[in-house]
Amino acid sequence: MTDSQENIAPAMIVPLRHDNRVPATSQPSSNPIPSAPQVTFDRYELNALLGLYGRKVADGEWRDYAMDFLKDRAVFSVFRRSTEYPLYRIEKNPKFARKQGAYSVVSAAGQILKRGHELARVLAVLEKPVRLVV
Repeated sequence: MTDSQENIAPAMIVPLRHDNRVPATSQPSSNPIPSAPQVTFDRYELNALLGLYGRKVADGEWRDYAMDFLKDRAVFSVFRRSTEYPLYRIEKNPKFARKQGAYSVVSAAGQILKRGHELARVLAVLEKPVRLVV
């Protein structure tokens, strides 16, 4: 046997049921097919979110985060401690993309602090103001 023949896995034969469907036990369970499309953050949005998160962690203000990808919106929540309610929720809701803007920052009390079409401008509300020392 050559090296290329040794690495080939044997084929698995799965008997079909009477209605020609593959039995449920043989279907891969580690990769489920989503029933409905989800709203997600793309690479650039995640880069902006995690960049802000990293700066706030370095300042000692934030300690944990969570991401939720729902059918109608994607939510990035930040926490001071992981057992509390989120301090802020950064939401992406494409339903509002043409109206007020797809991005919003919501406080722990549910108040919308900033809403807009550009994520960087919306995240600016969470940045510390620059203090000049004279």
